[in-house]
Amino acid sequence: MMISTRGRYALKIMLDLAKQAEEEFVSLKEICERQGISVKYLESIMPALYKSGLIESRRGKTGGYRLAKKPEDCSAFEIIRNVEIDFYPVSCLSEGASGCEKASECLTLPMWVKLDEIVEGYLKGITLKDLLEGNV
Repeated sequence: MMISTRGRYALKIMLDLAKQAEEEFVSLKEICERQGISVKYLESIMPALYKSGLIESRRGKTGGYRLAKKPEDCSAFEIIRNVEIDFYPVSCLSEGASGCEKASECLTLPMWVKLDEIVEGYLKGITLKDLLEGNV
């Protein structure tokens, strides 16, 4: 299980938005400048964050992005799981997996399931607010 650049950048984007005034929309250009992320790469991440209900967007001169939830209501797990294509320790646990034909005799499957539960539980317990305040 490896968190890709996409997942790490999604967390950076969300933390950047969390630092801004709640009611204000922040332009993509501002986020890119502060975070050192290319506009093109950011544009590939924003739709996943928007579709998952983590951010809101507005077009126009005063448009941009802002958090759709309070920082204390947004977990690291929710952010990462919504932008990572595959965030499971083994392929047989991933969403849409057809299941392994040897699952019933797989001696390591319980270990992978437990690892997935531990990682999920840990990341669900960390919010944007926690990260902003250094409470990790």
